[in-house]
Amino acid sequence: MKTLDDLLGEGVSGRRVFVRADLNVPFDKANPGVISDDGRARAVLPTLIALRDAGARVIVASHLGRPKGAPDPKYTLRPVATRLAELLGSSVVFADDTVGPEATQVVAELQDGQVLLLENLRFNEGETSKDDAVRGAFADQLAAFADFYVDDAFGAVHRKHASVYDLPARLPHYAGGLVLKEIEVLKRVSESPEQPYVVVLGGSKVSDKLAVIQALLPKVDKLLVGGGMCFTFLKAQGHEVGKSLLEAEMIETCQELLKQAEGRIVLPVDVVAATEFSADADHVTVDASEIPADRLGLDIGPRSTALFAEAIAGAKTVFWNGPMGVFELAPFAAGTRGVAEAITKIDGFSVVGGGDSAAAVRTLGLDESAFGHISTGGGASLEYLEGKTLPGVAALEK
Repeated sequence: MKTLDDLLGEGVSGRRVFVRADLNVPFDKANPGVISDDGRARAVLPTLIALRDAGARVIVASHLGRPKGAPDPKYTLRPVATRLAELLGSSVVFADDTVGPEATQVVAELQDGQVLLLENLRFNEGETSKDDAVRGAFADQLAAFADFYVDDAFGAVHRKHASVYDLPARLPHYAGGLVLKEIEVLKRVSESPEQPYVVVLGGSKVSDKLAVIQALLPKVDKLLVGGGMCFTFLKAQGHEVGKSLLEAEMIETCQELLKQAEGRIVLPVDVVAATEFSADADHVTVDASEIPADRLGLDIGPRSTALFAEAIAGAKTVFWNGPMGVFELAPFAAGTRGVAEAITKIDGFSVVGGGDSAAAVRTLGLDESAFGHISTGGGASLEYLEGKTLPGVAALEK
């Protein structure tokens, strides 16, 4: 796999370099157009700065959200272009389309050291099409813009999309520093983790994490389960879970996992149970085996937080994916905060597996540098750990 350093060594001054970035940033729900977490934008800065400073004409492309293959103002990347310019400390040209007349003109007018951001790739149906011909046709249009291709969008490498999978086949292609770092870290925690190895999983559904649980269970010393998914495990143990999130069809699977784990799966012993999903809801801490029928669990309780922290304390390797509760609501953030703080204190290597976990680190104001690595791709991280082939990585290796 060729790298960005290889490309820079070949010389890029005056050449057009297409950079597939992951600028799929979250926005403040109360203030549309205001980015609530620019972590993904900051993660790609080293690649953009290196190319800009080397005199390349940099064409950046990304998706944002899930538009239906057509322009949708709700998902425009224009606010991201503004933020990217602030982070770069230099102007960013923005094209209001992806491969249309404006993009074509702006690409033609790009000067050495300039950075251009194209509009949302998913505004074109060819980006996500399952039809190889349709996807390929869109990739052909994108390829016409550039001399080289760099993928630094780890958060998208598990997608067989035109800009991720088909475009690198049409241009000399290189892996950006972020993608290389992510793969290096995930290899470390999946192939040669230093023991004791503790994995912390949260999030809403067991079904979303089943494959990674099955892949990691033989390798871990402890698997700590919080978040909404813990209630299906608690139900599998015979406990009532009230109105908590429950995947009834996964109860038998959870029973089998608990049997296979032989005590290595650790579940909450208490939970914060509320009358409704609201920051203003009445809430109490109850034993995990005694959740009232009219309440739902929205966070692990203090005894569970202490139990999880104790398990984490002796670890040499920790991988964390998924919050312990609804951390966005203040009354239900303590579990996630407590577990995250415990991870920062280990004498070893820790990985935050992207997605909501990375968002929680920033939302709760935790020190990012206290973690060994914060991934930019939750879904991609999980699929890598499951042992799946990631289309974007495979394309770079060809």
